[in-house]
Amino acid sequence: MKTPALSPRRSPALILLLMTFLPGLGAEILHSPTWGFSLDLPEGFEYQGGDGKDRFSFYSPEGIILDLAAYPAAAYTSVGGMAADIQRRLNSSSDMTLFDYHGSQAALLELSLTLPSAPQSPGGPVSGWGLCLELAPVAGEAGPSRPKLVALAFGPRENPSLNQLYLSALDSIAPTPEDTLRPGPITAFAWPRGELRETPLAYSASRALMGQGDAAAAAALVQREYAILAYYAETPLWREAWARFYRFIFRDACGRLEDAARALREEWIGGLPSASGSLETPAGPLRSSEIPGKALAWVQNFNYERNFEGPDFVDLVSAALEGRGDCDSRALLWALILEQADIHAAIMVSREYSHAMGLADLDGAGARFDFAGKHWLVAETTAPVALGQINAETADPALWLGIELH
Repeated sequence: MKTPALSPRRSPALILLLMTFLPGLGAEILHSPTWGFSLDLPEGFEYQGGDGKDRFSFYSPEGIILDLAAYPAAAYTSVGGMAADIQRRLNSSSDMTLFDYHGSQAALLELSLTLPSAPQSPGGPVSGWGLCLELAPVAGEAGPSRPKLVALAFGPRENPSLNQLYLSALDSIAPTPEDTLRPGPITAFAWPRGELRETPLAYSASRALMGQGDAAAAAALVQREYAILAYYAETPLWREAWARFYRFIFRDACGRLEDAARALREEWIGGLPSASGSLETPAGPLRSSEIPGKALAWVQNFNYERNFEGPDFVDLVSAALEGRGDCDSRALLWALILEQADIHAAIMVSREYSHAMGLADLDGAGARFDFAGKHWLVAETTAPVALGQINAETADPALWLGIELH
């Protein structure tokens, strides 16, 4: 079976009956309160049908159909059995590959089928991809089997450029709450993390466990999602597309850089995890108030780098290992380190200023930015200044967009 390419193109949005919107900019993350899964579709998708509980169907202006269906544990004993049944019912001449997704069963289907004509659709040959995933156990259900989700993304076969939208939509699915801060299923399939090895971090005496495939996976994801972002640069949906781009990168990097964030915290403030999971020093709780400033000084040391011939964004794994990146890579990495230390963080971006900065929900003096009901402290990551200090020439709040990352 050919591996789905992790490169990029375009995007979608959405509305969901009994699914709910998580807070943030625009129509973003959808969550099923019944089954616990969530998805963060590209801009442009609209809800088309389903029962709003177990079945959902979306349609994009490019002609893509995204169908999702959740099944109770008793419906299928395995993901492999479910995938085979889906193939049979679709009468699809497709390949199917089983894989492990963060310790759960998963299957990827390459779709090729012919749809019958319908009143609102001419039908015809379509192609795309499908995913079968295990969901979190449901209270009251006993036994080893778990509920399962099937998601099918497909469109006109004569338009292969849609492939990246299929992959991005499916990759946005988080089958369990824990998966919302892990690489998506398409990325996990195409780019396994590989063996974990201790790797030196930039501008640091610390080493952290990193997967052999982490840097390549993170870079490939950036390339795909950056092209989708670029598609919306001159459309009314550019703000929503921008926010989704950074959420996607943040989600993918959280698991990959968890050990790096831990190692840096311990280097900066000498802390060790306690039995309760909180960070402590031999003398007591860690001075967590020092983490934002230490992290800010760390990313301010990075080499400034732009890429005007490709994705103008250094993936966060390369940024952390090689000490390089533009303002948005640094701001996002800084926010990730704070979030890993249980300090609520976000970023703000400005098209007019061509700049990005970090945000933290912290007390203290300095420049502030209000959004999402919070009075955020601002962090400038590309100049050697303290937390809360920014250039007066980039201080107009009306020219900034705040973005929460999960």
